[in-house]
Amino acid sequence: MGLLFFCRGAFTSANRVGKYGGRCLCVTLNVSGASAPSGIQVKRYSSQGTNNGGVAPGQFVCYHLCHRTLLKIQGQDTSPFLQGIITNDMTLLEEPAHKVMYSHMLNVQGRTLYDIMLYSLKEAEAGQGVFLECDCTVKDSILRHLKVYKIRRKITINPCPDLSVWAVLPKHKSTGEEASTPELSSPEKALVWETDPRTQMMGWRLVVDSQDVKSLHTCSLIFTHGVKDLPPGTALPLESNLVFMQGISFSKGCYIGQELTARTHHTGVIRKRLMPARLSAPVSDLEDGASLQTQSGKPAGKYRAGVGELGLSLIRMAHAKEVLTLKSSDDTKVTLEVAVPDWWPKDVKVN
Repeated sequence: MGLLFFCRGAFTSANRVGKYGGRCLCVTLNVSGASAPSGIQVKRYSSQGTNNGGVAPGQFVCYHLCHRTLLKIQGQDTSPFLQGIITNDMTLLEEPAHKVMYSHMLNVQGRTLYDIMLYSLKEAEAGQGVFLECDCTVKDSILRHLKVYKIRRKITINPCPDLSVWAVLPKHKSTGEEASTPELSSPEKALVWETDPRTQMMGWRLVVDSQDVKSLHTCSLIFTHGVKDLPPGTALPLESNLVFMQGISFSKGCYIGQELTARTHHTGVIRKRLMPARLSAPVSDLEDGASLQTQSGKPAGKYRAGVGELGLSLIRMAHAKEVLTLKSSDDTKVTLEVAVPDWWPKDVKVN
């Protein structure tokens, strides 16, 4: 899911962003040393000049998602196999316009185990098959999970340690004009090059062979992804905004964990949601899952994960507009400011 993506558009102060460390690649013109994966540089740049008469920086930034890894699932039973264990509808990938899909895998109680991205294989000879992108820390768990339900399915499942995953994002927030689309100088080297299916603000997804990747430069942005944001067996998919990220189908057949998810959806009531939050001060020893309270002491949610002053919290919507507090392990008290991301639907009710 990713803290960067949740906070993108919710907190836009540039001087705040500069405090946090992460790994990225700034794609610019005539700047030595900063390069995208070898041979597949992003080609489209801003036409506006700089104040000093130099070349304007590029419109897009490439981020290496080193905490994400890929599995290759291939064979004639790939689609029906995955259809029974994910929240989204595999038939979407059969449509020419859909080559990528976001989804969750749930346990039998309907809680999220893993958030995944599925990409149709590009090779003409691949037949039915997908790349499955997941958090690298749960790769072995996902492999075991897949093998439990594989039974006699005619598929193969293999890790892809030689591939790397990248996110390509606009360097500046859109001002309402139609967003330009980045172009690759050598698209044939990209195994995957697709628009992020969750929301337009999340940019594009790129998968390449790791041997094509040159050195990276440090940039001021945060990255959290996968199990930190969605603790396996704890997070609920609808509270995690899976509907907003096009990650679930309510018209497909049965799948593991469907009952609770479908029942909650049809009641139309989501009392808690995962939301970006800014702390009044960075706290180094803040525990993931720390309880949040209102000023009057009422339970208001839980802190999930974060870097510096920015984090993700599971917020009770009834208290989303109130000043919230939490305590660190050394009893330091900080307040939280909760924000609604720009990419959320406009009709979401925040009390």
